[in-house]
Amino acid sequence: MTESTSSEGRRLAVFLVDDHAMFRAGVRAELGVHVDVVGEASTVAEAVSKIAALEPDVVLLDVHMPDGGGRAVLDAMRRSHPHVRFLALSVSDAAEDVIGLIRAGARGYVTKTISPDELAAAIKRVADGDAVFSPRLAGFVLDAFASRPDVPVADPELDQLTNREREVLRLLARGYAYKEIAKELFISIKTVETHVSNVLRKLQMSNRYELSRWAADRRLV
Repeated sequence: MTESTSSEGRRLAVFLVDDHAMFRAGVRAELGVHVDVVGEASTVAEAVSKIAALEPDVVLLDVHMPDGGGRAVLDAMRRSHPHVRFLALSVSDAAEDVIGLIRAGARGYVTKTISPDELAAAIKRVADGDAVFSPRLAGFVLDAFASRPDVPVADPELDQLTNREREVLRLLARGYAYKEIAKELFISIKTVETHVSNVLRKLQMSNRYELSRWAADRRLV
């Protein structure tokens, strides 16, 4: 195992954003031999504040968290700290998540199945200015920049929705009942109803069947 260092020869400073404490602890332990994990955060507000103060070389960023997730962190940081590079690290391999984070300014996107050594190498590449993707995900990005209709580069309607609303929409379009969605996402049925109501309002639709067709047309299912 080798250290990941900056162009000046120092160990890279890495910040970790994820709302699961056990996952953060595992990543910190595994990456400690490669980089300096200088801080971590479990919420968007905490991440924005600490990243601004610490100015790490690379931020490992979870996609799905409360309050807007990784997209909200990127939106808050990209203008004020453009030199900080972001690498998405997520369980999701959905095309819209990958494209959404890259469009928001992330330099790469890898899934949580990545090995510690591979993750350290990805961090080093991102710090050096390269773009890094897990193999299957690279195709999504290529498709998007080729302007293929199945992975739109820009979708103003989809961009209105929060990450959680997209998750609910995707499950709804797959035919899940509210109770099943609640169980899948570890939220209450009432919260599911609220998310569905918000999605209907934002997309100006009247029922779940219209939502399902809309999601299918965008291949979100």
